[in-house]
Amino acid sequence: MKEKESKEKQSEETKSSKMENLSHHTVSEQDEHLTTNQGLKINDDNNTLKAGERGPSLLEDFIMREKITHFDHERIPERVVHARGSGAHGYFQVYKSMSKYTKAGFLLNPEMKTPVFVRFSTVAGSRGSTDLARDIRGFAVKFYTEEGIFDLVGNNSAPFFIQDAIKFPDFIHAVKPEPRDEMPQAASAHDTFWDFVSLSPETMHAVIWAMSDRGIPRSLRMMEGFGVHTFRFINEKEESFFVKFHWKPLLGVHSVVWDEAQKISGKDSDFHRRDLWEAIDSGNYPEFELGIQIVNEEDEHKFDFDLLDPTKLIPEELVPVEIIGKMTLNKNPDNFFAETEQVAFHPGHIVPGIDFTNDPLLQGRLFSYTDTQLIRLGGPNFHEIPINRPINSIRNNQRDGYMRQMINKDETSYIPNSINDNYPKQAKVSEGGYSSHQERISGDKIRKRSNSFLDHYSQPRLFYLSQSEPEKKHIVDAYTFELGKVKRVEIRQRMLGLLNQIDNNLAKRVADGLGLQVPNDIPENYQHSPDDKPEDYKSVVKQSKVEKSDALSMANTHKNTIETRRIAIFAEPGVDTNDVLTIKKALTEQKAMVKIISSKLGEIKSDGVVVHIDESTLTAASVLFDALIIPNGNEDMIKNLHEDKRYGEFLMDTYKHCKVISANGMAIDYMKKTLADIYKNDKGVIIDKPIKEFIEAVKQHRFWQRLM
Repeated sequence: MKEKESKEKQSEETKSSKMENLSHHTVSEQDEHLTTNQGLKINDDNNTLKAGERGPSLLEDFIMREKITHFDHERIPERVVHARGSGAHGYFQVYKSMSKYTKAGFLLNPEMKTPVFVRFSTVAGSRGSTDLARDIRGFAVKFYTEEGIFDLVGNNSAPFFIQDAIKFPDFIHAVKPEPRDEMPQAASAHDTFWDFVSLSPETMHAVIWAMSDRGIPRSLRMMEGFGVHTFRFINEKEESFFVKFHWKPLLGVHSVVWDEAQKISGKDSDFHRRDLWEAIDSGNYPEFELGIQIVNEEDEHKFDFDLLDPTKLIPEELVPVEIIGKMTLNKNPDNFFAETEQVAFHPGHIVPGIDFTNDPLLQGRLFSYTDTQLIRLGGPNFHEIPINRPINSIRNNQRDGYMRQMINKDETSYIPNSINDNYPKQAKVSEGGYSSHQERISGDKIRKRSNSFLDHYSQPRLFYLSQSEPEKKHIVDAYTFELGKVKRVEIRQRMLGLLNQIDNNLAKRVADGLGLQVPNDIPENYQHSPDDKPEDYKSVVKQSKVEKSDALSMANTHKNTIETRRIAIFAEPGVDTNDVLTIKKALTEQKAMVKIISSKLGEIKSDGVVVHIDESTLTAASVLFDALIIPNGNEDMIKNLHEDKRYGEFLMDTYKHCKVISANGMAIDYMKKTLADIYKNDKGVIIDKPIKEFIEAVKQHRFWQRLM
């Protein structure tokens, strides 16, 4: 009897506890099994249900759909990811017909200019965050083709962080600000991100890209773009080719240093937005060439990695990038919200001649993006918002819904119908009707990842070993900074174990900065399902067939122009105004953006020559410029430069951040006293030389050896 009363009491306490949790909406995941929102225990939360290990994802995967649907609807109205963006209009023009590979109309006619809208963005931060966060950048291009919309939704990183779309909510939850305190904003330097990463070796490749200089680009106009996934081209003969997309900036690929990025965030958190806007506004239109890597169907399995793995790239030494066309951005948006904020991209927006592969990340994105737009833009008619409308006509039997704008006057909204003679009719393939590539699919219905996806180290190793010595140092410093912000030592140690699989020297250098030892054991993959055997997900440690790839190092980028580089010129009363105007004329002829800086706004007159001041030392900062010139002047000017300490800070930071400095005449003595002896034998410090030598030095972008 007492035993029965005890059980009833425990039962009542359990019910009471559960009701309390329900009423307070507070739960704890400690010692609990993972379940769906319907309470069903989940056996595998890491792999989408597929037809075979390398087969397509199945629509019946209710666990993946529930998880991603909930994730897509977590933020209103801001994008969950890529919230902070900048947009621009332009056009794309192919150089020659690509009919050998594809029947996509916009890639066939070199005379055709296809309108585009591009949105660049950061991933992790909110709409109000800084442009200069260390982060991967979104690089999404909407082509308004005559056959419909084609969206190439990519990043400035060739690899992605995860292999299967079902893990995307986990990855983003980890990198977002920590849930207890909503900190840090737009930063990955915290425990939850590195906890996830340290337990997910598949992230190693994309993470090392983010830790490199590519994670802090100098400009949105000076970064590469990648389609990330392997897609298909289909030609008129219905022949299929695997294709990877690349965007190559004509200005080259350039970055800032981490200290500079942090200071820019304080001085001008809109730095990238402003830079893009001002370049277009001044007629210096950003240009990107489109490149493709083509792999024949019969060569799908010839690589030491899987083409369907989105955490991998194809080294250009194995498959060269063929440049096929150019995109020019020549118009700023008229209204940020109506265009940049409301534009809706989707990797499933394709045209005849382009098709998908069974990449499990891409397969999940094909569901997720439409679902996201439904909540962000208020319903199913987001395609009717002007920025999203195709330039060809829309005719279908979809009706009504929130914010419907199209007024259909036909009596029918169904097929088959006799009332409207079966219109709108389906199009034959020969009439431009879209037909998916016929691919034979067979396999067991299974939640599992292909063994060909288990090499997580060879490509990050290739990336690291391809970097120049200054770039390697920046990567070491980035890891040390980020992991130095991690509070839990065990997470740092796990990361050192993973870095050791990439490169022992990299791990040792980071460990030294953290005051830790490099672990001897080899970290294993997180066991995806509790029913898996550990050997099912044992990491495959390979050596890449390519030992070094020049294309992966920014040291090998274009260095042939100073176009749109921001050049500062100091000017105080007593400056040689003729010298100032001569310098400015030479630089603007090279399409540089020149600003004259003084302690006060207004103008300076000398010998009848007037120099107008653009910015004062109060508002100007070295981190907002690419190079500095101090022209000749008399003793009064030099005295003023010494007295205004902000000039000295500007000069020191310019040197510290590896930028070019030039001084003429009496200004040389000021520069020498300010920099002491540190500038000697530095090719980035131009002393009393013709302006053409300064221009050639600025073309080199930075003199990184100052940091070594």
